Amino acid sequence: MRSLFSTALVHPRDRFDYWHSVACKQIVGHDSVPDDRLTFQADIRAASFANLDLVEFSNSPMRVAHTLAHVERTRPDTMFVCIQLSGKMRVVQNAREVDLCAGTLMLIEPLMPYSAEFSENSRTLLIKAPRREMCARVGRNRELIGHRVTAERLDDALTLDGATKLPSLAGQTSTVTEELMANHVLDLVGLSVARTITNVAGRVSNPRALLLGQIRSIVDAKLADPDLDGQTVADIVGISVRYANELLADQDSSLHRLILSRRLARCRSALEDPNQAHRTVSEIARGWGFSDMTYFGRRFKAAYGVSPGEYQKAAVRFRHVPQS
Repeated sequence: MRSLFSTALVHPRDRFDYWHSVACKQIVGHDSVPDDRLTFQADIRAASFANLDLVEFSNSPMRVAHTLAHVERTRPDTMFVCIQLSGKMRVVQNAREVDLCAGTLMLIEPLMPYSAEFSENSRTLLIKAPRREMCARVGRNRELIGHRVTAERLDDALTLDGATKLPSLAGQTSTVTEELMANHVLDLVGLSVARTITNVAGRVSNPRALLLGQIRSIVDAKLADPDLDGQTVADIVGISVRYANELLADQDSSLHRLILSRRLARCRSALEDPNQAHRTVSEIARGWGFSDMTYFGRRFKAAYGVSPGEYQKAAVRFRHVPQS
């Protein structure tokens, strides 16, 4: 990750104001009050990981408020996965108060006001996820905001472990690996967050968000099977095809479109992967469940603007262009 700011490089009288300006730009707009302006210390690091933006920051004790005025100036296309790495943070949003300690996470909705209070030695990882990607996994259910995920369950421990590893992996793996890892982390986050409301009194026992996560996970796990279809996915989840399509309609998708888009994405990644340059277009397409090459070529061009063969050749040419 690249360092964006450190109070070690700024005169004590200017540290907090400088930090606040950088934090508003790199994290989100907010008002803040430090416990002690003269001794305030902080740092911010950032990186990109596939389609995710990672921001890791530490700071002295302070209080922040993301108000309605800030919400009006906030980009609408992202949601936040907030992971506490050390120290403690208390977040109030959606009429809920959440205490995050090291090894816990929650979803934060930047299009809603919230406040937060940071303890001594607080370090936080914020994953800015595309809203469309997050909604594809949890829907538009605001009941999921304001619930804490802990490592008590093995499944959720895996979610936290994968998410906290992203900063150390940024820039260290291939673009194909990054894309796969980012998708898997969002899948795990979606499932873990959805599970948090299954144990809340008065909530539905089988939330739509959990079903969406199961649908996506099953599709990704069985993409290579040429016989995979919507009926197979619905049967495994235990719902009807019609209901599954109703759930996916909120994301402008369906079982058929989800399977097709994920297969095309896997093929695109393979076509641009130098480690798979020896494979033919047909071999790659069949490996991800396509049995009709004419259909595959037509759908690939509709999605990416060029034929699979042209895409593969362009990827080869790009790899041989000298990088400045």
